[in-house]
Amino acid sequence: MSDLNTQAVERYRNNFLKEVEENVEEGHWVKMCMQCGVCSGSCPFGPHWEHPPQEIFMMIRAGKRDEVLASDSMWMCTSCYNCIVRCPRKLPITHIMHGLANYAHRLGIAPKGQPTREFAKLFWDNMMKKGRVNEMKLTIGHYFRNGIGAGIKEAMAMKDVGLGMLKAKRLNPMELAGGHGLKDLKGFHAMVAKAKEIEDRKKGFVK
Repeated sequence: MSDLNTQAVERYRNNFLKEVEENVEEGHWVKMCMQCGVCSGSCPFGPHWEHPPQEIFMMIRAGKRDEVLASDSMWMCTSCYNCIVRCPRKLPITHIMHGLANYAHRLGIAPKGQPTREFAKLFWDNMMKKGRVNEMKLTIGHYFRNGIGAGIKEAMAMKDVGLGMLKAKRLNPMELAGGHGLKDLKGFHAMVAKAKEIEDRKKGFVK
C-alpha cells in the first residue's frame, strides 16, 4: 500500500469528527458549520480566543484531536448565547463548546490551571458538600485559590461588588459557620451518581 493510501486509511480510522458526534453534546452539528465567523464576532471574548468556535469546528473536521481537546478555548465560553442567536444555521454552539470541555475533562486531557475550569471544579465541590452552593465559601475559595497575598489583592479589587452583594443579601457572612444544606443529602448524592452512571454508559465510558 502506498504512503498516500496509508495516510488516507489512518485518517479514516482516526475520524475525530465521528468521535465528537458520538461523545460530545450536540456534536453532530459540527459538520454543519459554514465557517462564516459570526460566532466569534458576536462573542464578548472574541478577541481573546486561542481558537474561535468556527476554527475549533474546522480543526475537528481536519482530525486535529490533540490540539482541540488540549485547547483552553472551550473553557472561555460564558454561556451568553450570542453565538446561537446570530448563527445563520442556528448551530447550538454554546452546547457544543461546553460538551467539548466536558469530554476533554472526562478524558483527563483538559488544560491544567485554566481559570474557568478551576472555578467549575470549585463550584461543583462546594455544591456537593451540602447539596447547595455556599456563596461565602465559594467566593473565598475562588479569591484565595492562588495564596493569601493574591487573595487579599483580588478581594480588595472586588470590594465594591462584595459590598453591593452584602447589601442585596446575596452574601451572608454567617454562612462561613456552615450554611444551610439539603435535608436529603444522601438522596441528592445518589441522584447525581445515577445521572453520572447513565451519562457514562451513554457515552461509552462504562460498558
